[in-house]
Amino acid sequence: MSTILITGANRGIGLELARCFVRDDWRVLACCRSPELSDELQALAAQHDRLSMHRLEVADRAQIAELATQLKAEAIDILVNNAGVRGPLNQGFGETDPDAWLETFKVNCIAPMLISEAFVEMVARSRLRIIAAVGSVMGSIAENSSGGHYAYRTSKAAVHMVAKGLSVDLADRGIISVALHPGWVRTRMGGAEAPLSVEASAQGVKKVLLGLSIRDSGCLIDPQGTKRAW
Repeated sequence: MSTILITGANRGIGLELARCFVRDDWRVLACCRSPELSDELQALAAQHDRLSMHRLEVADRAQIAELATQLKAEAIDILVNNAGVRGPLNQGFGETDPDAWLETFKVNCIAPMLISEAFVEMVARSRLRIIAAVGSVMGSIAENSSGGHYAYRTSKAAVHMVAKGLSVDLADRGIISVALHPGWVRTRMGGAEAPLSVEASAQGVKKVLLGLSIRDSGCLIDPQGTKRAW
């Protein structure tokens, strides 16, 4: 049985990815900050014994290490660093909040790096050997034509570089590392005006993940399978 670990699996794209994979008979390691408060994830776990819930605050290095120890015997085919934050409410020029910016970086960029380091051995012993970070075209330098959103944009640009770096450093272990642009999705973060449903985004992301080859490593890929500019 193939295994996927998803951070931020209690809502939005993470929860829908958990649904997609567990329904296809995958073993799902669903991670979130407060499993006891995650009603939808609990309901999914009650329906599928292949899904297990794990407490993980991605900004807490000790919790990352503790979970990695608990799961050290696993073979994780796909590791999805999905947990993320939008950052402070006001992110325009002249509105910089250094502490909030650093917290955004800690969750959106540093946490995926620490999690990848902590779980690399479990990924390396699997069949598919994929590490994916949920990025965004908001972090694409080439596609930035509107400015603003400085904390969020820079944190996503930075996690893209993490994915690219991992694609180089882990290539000799056969590990594929990609960044994923899930689209502008109708979630709590994306807002009601977003054009893409969470179901369509997750299905697209799932198809991309299952179709990856080593040639895709180091790329930013959207739900349609299109490689986007850095």
